[in-house]
Amino acid sequence: MLHLNEYRIFRLMPDEAYLKLIYRCEMGRKLNLTSPNTYNEKLQWLKLKDRRPEYKTYADKYAVREYLRQTVGEDYLIPLIAVYDRVDEIEWDALPAQFVLKCTHASGTNIICTDKNRLDIETAKRQLNRWMQRDYYWHGREWQYKNMRPRIICEKYLADESDFELKDYKFHCFNGEPKIATVVLNRFQEGGPNGNFYDMDWNLLPFYQHYPPSTSNVPKPKNFEKMKEIACKISEGLLYIRIDYYEAAGQLYMGELTLHPASGWLGFIPESADGLVGSWLELPQ
Repeated sequence: MLHLNEYRIFRLMPDEAYLKLIYRCEMGRKLNLTSPNTYNEKLQWLKLKDRRPEYKTYADKYAVREYLRQTVGEDYLIPLIAVYDRVDEIEWDALPAQFVLKCTHASGTNIICTDKNRLDIETAKRQLNRWMQRDYYWHGREWQYKNMRPRIICEKYLADESDFELKDYKFHCFNGEPKIATVVLNRFQEGGPNGNFYDMDWNLLPFYQHYPPSTSNVPKPKNFEKMKEIACKISEGLLYIRIDYYEAAGQLYMGELTLHPASGWLGFIPESADGLVGSWLELPQ
């Protein structure tokens, strides 16, 4: 991904012009915003045209917890250890042996600690301080992140039955209906990560994004029906949203709510799948 947002001169560009430039660079073709057809084109359209106040809550990893508590219940929240406004507020000695730190105002800004004795705390501090200085809006012009208050949350570390890592179950909802799920697995194993796409009958689909599919099939999660039920509830009335889940010791936990996965700059293999997935999203006239 080009990091033109790091050059402040590009911040002078209007959102639409910037998105057209980055889309051409990342996807290798012109962005059609007049009559978008593909999934990635429609995500760019949504960035510009679908700006609801509640999206700021969905994108804030701390604020969204209260929304999820009221919508689906406390039991589905990953246990919260602490919340911080600054890196120097973190009491490292008081943290458990395993934990996860997340910046609440951005995406992909996580520190997963599986053994505190092996964690380079000074390196972690420097990384967190860099992340805390970023306004993630400039990365992909995702309106919901603009001027968001930066915080850090510390959550309980979760593991599945392998006691090694969690699978990510990502439900893509189009016009209020979950249509497909991405399963990301083998993040820390040789040959990984892998990413499999399934329909709502848990049939493996013949396409992928970025992470190649695993060589073995992924069993349907135990809480699959509950995942679908929650996805329908949260996505009702929305054009598009991706709802992420984890399973640990048979318990279902909510992950993130994502409005523009990979900022709409991640192609499909084969390329034709971009059009197929895009056809499921009906935009208003």
